[in-house]
Amino acid sequence: MDQKKKKIAVIGLKGLPPFGGAANVGDTIIERLSGKYDFTIYATASHTTHKGDYKGAHQVVFARFPIKKLNVFYYYIASAFHAVLARKYDLVHLHHMDGAFTLLLLRLRYKVIATGHGQPYANGKWGKWLNPYFRTNEWLQARLSNHLTVVSRDLQRNYSRLLPPEKITYIPNGVTYLAPSTAEISAVPGSYILFSAGRIISTKGLHILLSALRICGYKGKLIVLGDHLQRQDYAQQLFDLAAGLDVEFKGLLKDKALLNAYVAGARLFVFPSTLEGMSMMLLEVASLRTPVICSDIVQNTDVFDKDEMLFFRSGSDTDLAEKITWALNHPEEMKVMAEKAWASQVVKYESSVTTRQYDEVFQQFLTDQPGK
Repeated sequence: MDQKKKKIAVIGLKGLPPFGGAANVGDTIIERLSGKYDFTIYATASHTTHKGDYKGAHQVVFARFPIKKLNVFYYYIASAFHAVLARKYDLVHLHHMDGAFTLLLLRLRYKVIATGHGQPYANGKWGKWLNPYFRTNEWLQARLSNHLTVVSRDLQRNYSRLLPPEKITYIPNGVTYLAPSTAEISAVPGSYILFSAGRIISTKGLHILLSALRICGYKGKLIVLGDHLQRQDYAQQLFDLAAGLDVEFKGLLKDKALLNAYVAGARLFVFPSTLEGMSMMLLEVASLRTPVICSDIVQNTDVFDKDEMLFFRSGSDTDLAEKITWALNHPEEMKVMAEKAWASQVVKYESSVTTRQYDEVFQQFLTDQPGK
């Protein structure tokens, strides 16, 4: 490790290279700032096998815990104890509220910048019985971290009930523009509508899209990218709705270049999510100038306006059906909107801009005095 660089431990990304939203955010920060800081990334074998050097940083990978449902909990505990007892850092960057309980240990020795990516208690995946755990972690994240960054205006509004404005910094997710090559685009099929998410759970809204396609009588192809087997009951619901439609479930696609090729080649990208923090997927689609229909949840309307994306009423398959029909019949208007979304991104959400904001927060707390 470079003794001249300030050392920063990164906990919560779970493993790089990334294949999910928050990990993409962390990956970009590390890649762009590894020349300035000495990063150590704490990871778990359930998410990566890449140990050692990674983009100028060092990744520590803990073994997978035997009980799958406790694996992430174990990962956070192991990371915190390793950081406190086995290493010496100048700062800790803690992602996600679900690991905020580790602040009880980390703050004994370190200053901690926490980043909020969403509200897990609002996610149907976990069930109501875990809500008290997430609510407690939300409080700990806000009260025990030295500073809190959030990826959406909605989260900023949420945390304002727990913290004064000067303790919260809104830093949106950033996108690095990586246009696929002609060869990559030629590897994907012809005209299709695209849906993509890392984990396809009910809040991602695929069932709404499938129902809408049935309502509007869509005869073309729908390509679905993402892990649709997260919950067997939901997967069966999707298969039932897909019956009679031309739907291709391709599973989770970790090859970023190929994913971008599918996005760039799509006639339309439909984003029917009913709950988000700030969607990296939506930003990445806009960065590739692909026309988008998305739900009108506040997390989306805070980022894009009606001149940049075609919004439908969240949760309404009938309204989505109408919007799909309109979009397919007005391709030139959709292309104009896609160009405006891209232009908006270049100014506000390019990763060099957002990374510089994280650097400014790091610098604010990287002093020679440890702890409080």
